Amino acid sequence: MYLSIHPEESTFLDRVREFVANDVLPNTRKWEEQTGFDDEIWEKLGTVGLLKMGLPVDQGGVSCAAYCEAIRELAKGDPALAMNVAAINALVVAHIVAFGTPEQQEKYLADVTAGRVKVAWGLTEPDAGSDARRVKTVAEPIEGRDGFYNITGRKMFITNGGKADLIVIIARTSEKELSAFLLETNQPGFTLEKRIHTVGVSASNTVQFGLNNAVGWHTPCKFEEAIGLLYRGRLGIAGMAVGIAEKAHELAVEYSKQREQFNRRLCDMQSVQNMLADSEVEVEAARLLLQKGAQLFDMGLPIIKESSIAKLYSSETANRVTNRAVQIHGGRGMTREFLVEKLWRDAKLTEIGEGCSEIQRMVIAKQITK
Repeated sequence: MYLSIHPEESTFLDRVREFVANDVLPNTRKWEEQTGFDDEIWEKLGTVGLLKMGLPVDQGGVSCAAYCEAIRELAKGDPALAMNVAAINALVVAHIVAFGTPEQQEKYLADVTAGRVKVAWGLTEPDAGSDARRVKTVAEPIEGRDGFYNITGRKMFITNGGKADLIVIIARTSEKELSAFLLETNQPGFTLEKRIHTVGVSASNTVQFGLNNAVGWHTPCKFEEAIGLLYRGRLGIAGMAVGIAEKAHELAVEYSKQREQFNRRLCDMQSVQNMLADSEVEVEAARLLLQKGAQLFDMGLPIIKESSIAKLYSSETANRVTNRAVQIHGGRGMTREFLVEKLWRDAKLTEIGEGCSEIQRMVIAKQITK
């Protein structure tokens, strides 16, 4: 690791690794089978400090470098949990910090960061995915309740939406303008329509829900400001991708040293060596791109291009590396006996979530040609 990590953050990352070893990795198959995390995981995450990483450092948060390292370590234990923690910090906690009123911060932040209030971020709709400005959910001011709006629409593919007590909702305030609202789910206007089961990261409670005059509390910000949080968020998904790739690569190397065919270990065969070498190079490059983006963020520099580069390369690396890991395991790699098949399925999400690879290429191209 080439990052400059503060000693206090190094201690934090040691706690994260211990947590992953004791509470995450041993449960990853169980969570997948039950398509959900154990309920107590949220307050455990809060105790470790994993839900307050999006706070300013002087308020108990951590640097972007430490945030990315923590997500990377979590992903080596369970990618679905890493994805949830990344979204909570970069898109919800950071949103309340950046755009929430003092009253909103006082009401929600302590409980969110302790894991007592579960949260989600709601942008995607049936007709609005990569094209975020197609959002049709509408917010109308409530007369006599300054700052509160009635929100009507539908959201889908919402990470942790089925468990969330509080959701940041992106909604349309006029024909041309969108903004963000804090919406509590324990109200008549919120209807959980269906759980969306996915082939990877299936422990994450991904859902579709409807809103019918649900009451939302406006967080004063423009759409571009709220979406700007995705830049650090993309580094989080890049960290998730790097963690998946690292774990799959470690498992492939270990298996290649143990498995023998034709009186030779797999790792002694040039074809396997080539796959291992390619994975080693790509994992190292992805890790460095991630660290570069995190350092630039911590220096207060723009990371629009760098976060997209890190996210694009890391996610595609995760898919190539996990594919090689399955190939090295042969038929066993397609069975649930070996973790590489799960990592292979989980990796695909990183090419889609928080901006698919095609969007990342579009962002990069715009940045270098403007």
